[in-house]
Amino acid sequence: MKTSILKNGFLLGLFALLCTAFVAVVNYGTADKIKQQQQLELKRTLHQLIPDSMHDNELAEYCILIHNEEALGIDIPLPSYIATQESVPVAIAIEAVAPDGYNGDIKLIIGIDSSGKVLGVRTLSHTETPGLGDKIDLRKSDWVLSFNQKRLDSDTDKHWNVKKDGGDFDQFTGATITPRAYVKAVRKALIYFNENSESLLKRPANCEVDYR
Repeated sequence: MKTSILKNGFLLGLFALLCTAFVAVVNYGTADKIKQQQQLELKRTLHQLIPDSMHDNELAEYCILIHNEEALGIDIPLPSYIATQESVPVAIAIEAVAPDGYNGDIKLIIGIDSSGKVLGVRTLSHTETPGLGDKIDLRKSDWVLSFNQKRLDSDTDKHWNVKKDGGDFDQFTGATITPRAYVKAVRKALIYFNENSESLLKRPANCEVDYR
């Protein structure tokens, strides 16, 4: 009996070890491919946010890093992408995080022209509840388009809230926490841009430099 238990335990352990090794090999073998796909998706999103008619540079290659937890919702540097026309900055796409989503962090990116007008917003990643909070994904709902062409007139602009809090943005039925966190994250990024637009757009496009 004891021998049988040891044998089964050994086989189970060996099976787990082989599965772990297989997953590790697959991850290692597909890492470059995954990175390439992420870069392609990033380029596609950037071109959605900032129309090609506005700029003549390759957005993904004109990157700066911003490290500001209060503005961007996370205590690590995040990239922002600067659009230029004949070397003149015309817009920026700022990555940010809404740390208070229903199921944790929501990563998003906000396109803003040099005058402070929102060109568009897209969700980069999230783990919100399918069927409720996932309406922040353009593939599920056009809710994120409600930010288009809007401006933040002041830090206390009451329009930048969900309707339940007296603002202009729809909340989702049964999932107010998600849109509330999302609107708050976009508003904070806009406040940061409005206060720092001149210095941001003048920075050299060097993603290796960590600016605070």
